[in-house]
Amino acid sequence: MADDKPCFNALSYRKIIGSLQYLTLTRPDIAFAVNALSQHMHDPAPSHTVMLRKFIRYIKGTMEFGLPITRSNLLLRTYSDADWASDPVTRKSTSGFCSFLGDTLVSWTVKKQSTVSRSSTESEYRALALATADTIWLKKLLVDFRIAHSHPMDIYCDNTSTIALANNPVFHARTKHIEIDQ
Repeated sequence: MADDKPCFNALSYRKIIGSLQYLTLTRPDIAFAVNALSQHMHDPAPSHTVMLRKFIRYIKGTMEFGLPITRSNLLLRTYSDADWASDPVTRKSTSGFCSFLGDTLVSWTVKKQSTVSRSSTESEYRALALATADTIWLKKLLVDFRIAHSHPMDIYCDNTSTIALANNPVFHARTKHIEIDQ
């Protein structure tokens, strides 16, 4: 059986996982698998080394995949979304956002929210808040690199209720629980 004998020793396993973690910078499609395999770095079972070998075959067969890094303008824009109550067990939502500098994707996150949202609007608002914080950090990072970014940052959200909530300070009194939960 293939699980009886490991394909790699523990040291080789750790080195390969480290290289794969670096590769996730331009290959977000492999991030979940790399994360799952990296949870066994300290004591990989033979089955994990077999999975790693299969995963390396996948990488070899998909060398053309990845994020293009192109020279373009330096306009910063972010897209935010959430999947309300997507976890059937905990009923927690999943936030996701991605930021582009020109045509190049420079930051992305998909994360389960820490609390249960009462509505899709609240879930989207939490995702928008995280995306905004990340976008502000990116703008400050550009300043550290001495790259002037005088243009407004565009942050996109597909939920009209969330956009109305974010734009109207009258509603902010109703969102204090969201601020506390963050």
